[in-house]
Amino acid sequence: MQPFSYAKVTSQDAAIATVEQNETAAFIAGGTDLLGLMKDGVQAANILIDINSLPLADIESQTHGIRIGAISRMSDVAFHPKIQECYPVISQALLQSASPQLRNMATVGGNLLQRVRCGYFRDPVFPCNKRTPGLGCAAITGYNRMHAIFGASEHCIAVHPSDLAVALTALDAMICIQGAEKARQISIHDFYLLPGETPEKETLLQPGELIVAIEIPNSAYKSYYLKVRDRASYEFALVSVAVALDVEQDTIKSARIAFGGVAPKPWRARDAEEFLKGKVINEVSFTAAGEAAIKEAKPQTHNEFKIELVKRALVRALSVVTEKL
Repeated sequence: MQPFSYAKVTSQDAAIATVEQNETAAFIAGGTDLLGLMKDGVQAANILIDINSLPLADIESQTHGIRIGAISRMSDVAFHPKIQECYPVISQALLQSASPQLRNMATVGGNLLQRVRCGYFRDPVFPCNKRTPGLGCAAITGYNRMHAIFGASEHCIAVHPSDLAVALTALDAMICIQGAEKARQISIHDFYLLPGETPEKETLLQPGELIVAIEIPNSAYKSYYLKVRDRASYEFALVSVAVALDVEQDTIKSARIAFGGVAPKPWRARDAEEFLKGKVINEVSFTAAGEAAIKEAKPQTHNEFKIELVKRALVRALSVVTEKL
């Protein structure tokens, strides 16, 4: 690990100004991803700005929804009564992330910004366009069982690792950002970028900008998160799915569906959502929605199995959430 300096701040403006003016400075709160990247030589920072003293850890009910401070710990959010009651998909996604020890330390803002878990990205021995643009993508010709079947490009096929981001995508969450000159809100659908020809650009965050909160609108949708992985805990998703349904009697009025483990960003299944509108709740409808969800799939050499897994995961998630109605 390269040497670095450390500064603890009590002013949000000072923290933002420092990182904006120094391209090798970085914010740190939980540090559960950043420190690993620094130790592996994948990411460097000459100064870490500790933001744990900033007032960004509140979880507040509002008239239009709920606001989660960016340095709220994952475990605090997962067990918050309002989250469990009104947004169970968030609690379920968080409790299937990492380990209890990491959830006690990691923040929701950091979770949304964690870097991809592609082994080729995290090992500087291999070429990686995300790490060094123009170097090439070792995953495309390498072992790519964990990689993308949607939204990839010839420059990068890595998948986004956050379970929380998938749940928030199904809830149409907004990311609240503060910069040196202005604050702004970005839909989570727009916040993450597909790799295209610039895989090194993962989000719309500008230098010095800080995620300060996540806002989730009120919703009558019933939600559920399903994660399929190689082992029961402390493992990233092969395929995950967050579903949120608005149901009237035995008919689906509208649906929101997002997949994880299959794309460089949380993947919104718009075709499946459109198909489910007005459909009767039954396995026939769910199976057809699964077929609609995989129409754009383009598997890699070692992950064609994810296509069938996406379909089955969606059927299972829809079945579970409608059983509870």
